[in-house]
Amino acid sequence: MRINALHEDGPLDIARAVPAMPDFIAYPKAATASDMRELDRAITAAEKQAGLTQGDVGILPVCETALGVVNLREIAAASTRIRYALLGAEDLAADLMAERSREAVELDHARRRFVLECRAVNIEPIDAPYTFTDAEGAAQEARYARRLGYRAKSLVRPDHAMAILAALIPTEAERAHAQRMVDAFESARARGEERALVDGLWVEVPTYLNAKRLLAQPKRMSE
Repeated sequence: MRINALHEDGPLDIARAVPAMPDFIAYPKAATASDMRELDRAITAAEKQAGLTQGDVGILPVCETALGVVNLREIAAASTRIRYALLGAEDLAADLMAERSREAVELDHARRRFVLECRAVNIEPIDAPYTFTDAEGAAQEARYARRLGYRAKSLVRPDHAMAILAALIPTEAERAHAQRMVDAFESARARGEERALVDGLWVEVPTYLNAKRLLAQPKRMSE
């Protein structure tokens, strides 16, 4: 549930939202750790007022300014309620004074930095929404984000949901390739070797673990 800023109608939003027990409260233009600490205190007070268990409502910082992106680690450390963070698109591009494009080259540095910062503090990054109308563009951007390390993507158009989901879930061909890497590596280790060669790539421990993670993801219901 997205609320307004705390210096606007945010406190009223929190008082109304928390009794409904949302999974998380999304905070727009999250920029500083002090914002998050103040939000945490406000949610805690609302939980007490509603007689709810402390800490059940999460905080989702929406980092859609340059300051929010560069302060991500401090923002994440400000509250134990923060387990995810969302990268903005339109507001971030405007803050960067960048020209918006379908290719999103103007967001590329922020997108790469954001996933790095999130992984560094062990929270899950959510990729920026694709705000153009075509579903194929949304899927293409989701596939690119997945290559960078994102496992989730926000959206603004419900008709993009299936295309994005399909892009984020490995194909049968990708699963088969991952299984070959796992099998080859485990066979090599059983022979006392440190690595295995699969399709021209030396599979070592990090690649093996990545392949195992891919196989642990849900299968597509259909191709």
